[in-house]
Amino acid sequence: MDNYALITGTTSGIGKALAEKFAEQKHNLVLVSRASDMEELNQQAELLAELYDIKVSVIGADLEKDEAASIIYETVKKLGINIQYLVNNAGFGVYGHFLTTDLTKEIEMINVHIISMAKMMKFFLPDMVKTGYGRVLNLSSTASFTPVPNMSVYAATKASVSSLSKTINLELKKTGVSITTLCPGATSTAFPYKAGMESTLLYRLFVMKPKDVANIGYKALMGKKPYIVPGFYNKALVLFSKLFPAFIVNYVTKWMLR
Repeated sequence: MDNYALITGTTSGIGKALAEKFAEQKHNLVLVSRASDMEELNQQAELLAELYDIKVSVIGADLEKDEAASIIYETVKKLGINIQYLVNNAGFGVYGHFLTTDLTKEIEMINVHIISMAKMMKFFLPDMVKTGYGRVLNLSSTASFTPVPNMSVYAATKASVSSLSKTINLELKKTGVSITTLCPGATSTAFPYKAGMESTLLYRLFVMKPKDVANIGYKALMGKKPYIVPGFYNKALVLFSKLFPAFIVNYVTKWMLR
């Protein structure tokens, strides 16, 4: 049975950079993105397979739907693929005051960030434990460390991602399987534009490149680190949130997201 890395949300941003990083390192890939992105996904798969001489399969699945994770797992099994590396990267943001933001979008975000991520681990982790080897990379955020005005539900989902990932990583000790939580800050992707927050101070001044985030995340994953915050500014921000009183942290966070 061939060994693969499965990555969700690969057609842009950090997910695309992670797919390229795994391909560079000669890992076979299963790329997962929305069913509506299949044309772009197929093009990405063909390019990576040709450039790096690897096997690449694609799966179209909308992770906000209840059945998505099980469809992905069943498809992988039918393909005769063994997933050694699972990267739960897919996600998006909703920006605005909680009283005015779109409830439907926020429920979809909860489903993608928390429920689908948990299901993916529930399906794939037992197989990894059975073989005695596996690595999982879950995408969280620096937003998981503090309250984030105008991104309340997003920050709450990422706090859940971090908490669940770190806890399960402890449960998996001595199994040969580990979970790494990647907590990037502002990154130059389509994320702020889709969330409607591209004009905030945070995204005008403190931005990392997706490739840099992916390289740091990959290294941390292979090193079995429980979590990693990429970039000096982001590390400083997290440290600041731990050292200073909440009212100061909350004021600065709100100022950065004006």
